[in-house]
Amino acid sequence: MPQKAGTDHLTRAGLNLIQQALSIYDADLRLAVSNRPFQTMFGLPERLVTPGARFDDTIRYLVETGEYGEIDDVENFIRARVTQASTFEAHYMERRRANGRTISVEGSPLPEGGWVTVYTDITAIKRQEELLRARSEELSDQVLGYTEELAQTNRALEATIAQLEEAKAELTEMEARIRLTTEMTPAHIARVDREGVYTYTNRRLSSLLPGRQSDIVGLTFEQALGHDTATRLRPFLARAVQGEASVHEFTEGETGRRIRTAFTPDQSAPGEAITGVYLLSTDLTEEAQARAALAQTHKRELAAQLTSGLAHDFANLLTIILGLQGRLEKLPLPQGAQELTGATRAAARRGGDLLNKIARITGPREMREAPTVLADFLGTLAPLARAPLPPEIALTIENRVAHPALMLDTGPLQDSLLNLVLNARDAIGGRQGEITIRLTAVQDTWLDIAVSDTGPGFSEAALARALDPFFTSKGDEGSGLGLTMVYDAAKLAGGQVRLENRATGGACVTLRLPLKPAEAEARPRLVLLVEDKPEIRAAVRDGLTDLGHQVIEASTAEEALALTDIPGLDWVLSDIRLGLEDGVALLGRIAARQPGLKLALMTSLPETDPLRTHGAARWPVLPKPVDGAALHALLMQEAAA
Repeated sequence: MPQKAGTDHLTRAGLNLIQQALSIYDADLRLAVSNRPFQTMFGLPERLVTPGARFDDTIRYLVETGEYGEIDDVENFIRARVTQASTFEAHYMERRRANGRTISVEGSPLPEGGWVTVYTDITAIKRQEELLRARSEELSDQVLGYTEELAQTNRALEATIAQLEEAKAELTEMEARIRLTTEMTPAHIARVDREGVYTYTNRRLSSLLPGRQSDIVGLTFEQALGHDTATRLRPFLARAVQGEASVHEFTEGETGRRIRTAFTPDQSAPGEAITGVYLLSTDLTEEAQARAALAQTHKRELAAQLTSGLAHDFANLLTIILGLQGRLEKLPLPQGAQELTGATRAAARRGGDLLNKIARITGPREMREAPTVLADFLGTLAPLARAPLPPEIALTIENRVAHPALMLDTGPLQDSLLNLVLNARDAIGGRQGEITIRLTAVQDTWLDIAVSDTGPGFSEAALARALDPFFTSKGDEGSGLGLTMVYDAAKLAGGQVRLENRATGGACVTLRLPLKPAEAEARPRLVLLVEDKPEIRAAVRDGLTDLGHQVIEASTAEEALALTDIPGLDWVLSDIRLGLEDGVALLGRIAARQPGLKLALMTSLPETDPLRTHGAARWPVLPKPVDGAALHALLMQEAAA
């Protein structure tokens, strides 16, 4: 069926290219196919140009619309036309229509019954002929013949022009449809010739690789992609030119994005020459981040399974050792034994601390990303990071990220940065130095947080193994798990950790995390919730706390008024009906006392209710039941009520 439908569509499209009106009726005098000019010429309704329409119904419609002028006996006229058509004999006639125009009707029978009829508007030709014959005394028969031939040539030329215009319209529509489809595709689609020059692009390269041009037709591989990326992909392009299709996945150096590119030879048929290569490139950055996070989760689960039993037994042994040491210390011991038992107890406790660190690494943990204002996060981090530093070590925090807020799991991130600051402090030692925390965005794809110091830098062994569990350069003072925990937190977020020595001296550890912009004012809000029904108040409170906001509750208007003086209050959300005093009046009193507060109402009243209309004229109104999406949208508003 799809193939037949496609064939019918092509048939109709081809017939529409013909300038004359055309119809084909089968042996039962039912319409098989017609073109658009046939419907247009006679003003036929859709039912009469639909395959299967009866010939006599069409004649009847033409009679009723005055196509044949005044007809005395309509039924006899229709029967005569049907009888004439049923003979299936070739015929040609010219007739003047009721609208004054002249058409020629040429019918030809089909081998298996039925006939095809072509209708041509010859009004202009007839007028020319009448004019020429009127002046025949002045023109010779030869000139008249030449003129008629010229008229026929003009008709043929007009038909050709119409066909070309129809074909042009079809091609333009097809090109626009293909262009729209490729532009909507979330990938870069392109074609290059055998020399690597772009001959087609859907103009999405700049969205795939920021900083590149969109319209790259006519550019070479190197000009469009840059030298490094083009050099990496050239071997796969060369293989495709030789007929070998391939898929290559790589990390683009400038943007840090993970890209997958498919190379497909452009070959019209097997054995024919390859004229170019089609390229399909997609951005796998988010997929790669998710894969990295999932892989790290699986590693943690496996580590937890391997260590849980051992840790349990080891913890039991440490408990026994500590217990025995406690009993020994109560006995009369020779001189020096007390010092030995104390050292044994300290070593056992250190073993317990090590078990706790292992548990924190291998234990289950979920990402808890939330909208985080960077200024607030760094403002909290700064005093915590400066507290353990001696006066001779300075701490500098630089934020070069344009987005005011990002989606971050702040707990593990803060722990990681504090851990790196302490490592940098130990590396600098008692000397004067500086520790720098710098935040930068990489092509709106990654957030790089670099912690650098002015210490001696990493040793070769540390660069190779510092992220391995239990590796430490601090001797007995280090557990070897600090950087491992940093690495674990970064991988769980879909990121990575990079260690390097700076050219100017000192070490640098860079956390690369997915850059996820959030609302500019995405800090938690302090909301005063006013609702006299406990069950509704509890439901809305849970919705607010699930979004990370803090809630103060009031059940009456007077209680709410007393709470509006609390420092740091951001919003007041009140029900409209509150018993003796309605919420609209309450918010009016609050607005007069605290003009800086943001105010909103919630209600189950219909929109036509006068009280709701009065409140909606001044403040946002949330219809009940209130869901989390509506609460989030409300609290993200920046304009004060």
